[in-house]
Amino acid sequence: MNDQHEHGALGDAEYAEFMELAAEEGFDVEDVEAAIDEAGHGPLPALAVVGRPNVGKSTLVNRIIGRREAVVQDKPGVTRDRVTYEAEWAGRRFKVVDTGGWEQDVLGLDASVAAQAEFAIEAADAVVFVVDATVGATDTDEAVVKLLRRAGKPVVLAANKVDGMSGESDAAVLWSLGLGEPFPISALHGRGTGDLLDEILKALPEAPPQRFGTAGGGPRRIALIGRPNVGKSSLLNQVAKEERVVVNELSGTTRDPVDELIELGGITWKFVDTAGIRRRVHLQEGADYYASLRTAAAVEKAEVAVVLIDTSESISVQDQRIITMAVEAGRALVIAYNKWDTLDEERRYYLEREIETEMQQVAWAPRVNVSALTGRHMEKLVPAIETALAGWETRIPTGRLNAFLGELVAGHPHPIRGGKQPRILFGTQAGTKPPRFVLFASGFIEAGYRRFIERRLREEFGFEGTPIHISVRVREKRGRKK
Repeated sequence: MNDQHEHGALGDAEYAEFMELAAEEGFDVEDVEAAIDEAGHGPLPALAVVGRPNVGKSTLVNRIIGRREAVVQDKPGVTRDRVTYEAEWAGRRFKVVDTGGWEQDVLGLDASVAAQAEFAIEAADAVVFVVDATVGATDTDEAVVKLLRRAGKPVVLAANKVDGMSGESDAAVLWSLGLGEPFPISALHGRGTGDLLDEILKALPEAPPQRFGTAGGGPRRIALIGRPNVGKSSLLNQVAKEERVVVNELSGTTRDPVDELIELGGITWKFVDTAGIRRRVHLQEGADYYASLRTAAAVEKAEVAVVLIDTSESISVQDQRIITMAVEAGRALVIAYNKWDTLDEERRYYLEREIETEMQQVAWAPRVNVSALTGRHMEKLVPAIETALAGWETRIPTGRLNAFLGELVAGHPHPIRGGKQPRILFGTQAGTKPPRFVLFASGFIEAGYRRFIERRLREEFGFEGTPIHISVRVREKRGRKK
């Protein structure tokens, strides 16, 4: 058996037993190994694609992820929900952070390029810097180079729009940027992108340098996120002075020293890049853009996202978008309803109804009603965070999971479709942070039934405060019957 525990969260004995079960049910051993490996990985290393507007960043992102997402037809002013996509090259998986949709005129060109480069640097393990070889290096490019230097992350230089031999010399001129060898590519036609990707894999770590929650891994990391002006700064100040701790502003590689070590409930926590939108409020229209950018960076670096919601206003699409961002990133989640003490009975009644309908998809997240201004109920924040972290790290042994699945399938079989009744045969939890399950089935399992399984998993095992990932593998060919 392979000694290096490359089988997700399964120990060797459990893995051996599981593979035997899979073979008995007629699954291909390699398929099963691949499924466990895929679900068992921790957070993937992140690659950011940065550069001036119109140099072909989105086209390159589409080329790297190997499918056309709608990233190139973005209408300006439409907030982009997704900034990260999964990609694979030469058998290695990584995340691509696309900064192509962020060039908003309202921010002014330099501000927006600086903002997206700054975000990219914070959230990524390596950076691809795209320059238009037909134009050469501009002042804006030089400014981005300075930012990249300061960050000290590995950078791969892509000289785009090189369509033939004549363009090679244009690319060579970019050695002058001092970022090493420029890779001549055509993102549009795919020319040279294979070599670029080989170089990218060299720059990316095998796995992210920070392992979550390992012993001696330092304070747990919390991202305090929410819409602009929802009270994040007040909450942070409240938290900091509540325990009268000197707020330690660590100047890291990022330009804004906003990682703050705060003692709460006798434990030191690291509040990550928290109220990062403080200084940019004067860029009114751009503030939303900048906020989602900042939020994404904070979430990438955190283990728990505490989403702050202003109860004096209706729950907005933006609130939900921020929650979705945290859930999709697979972080533990706590929802804090701010200004609760200012509500009258009627508003409270309607708010409860709103929470029931609008927040149904995250009913599993611990909820605290706080007042950032007065500090009311702040003591409830730490237990909620600890509950969410515990759920995030929970792992169910394979034997126990399969006993549960057996009862579930017997009591509530999948609906019959096309004369067939697909069955969940067995499963395993391949990873934690967040809990990731792989279920093996005899046929296609519908989304509604998957949601039912998730609901029952939560009822049975808790998983409070954490998203759950469930992937289903279907048996390709009929195996021998037991």
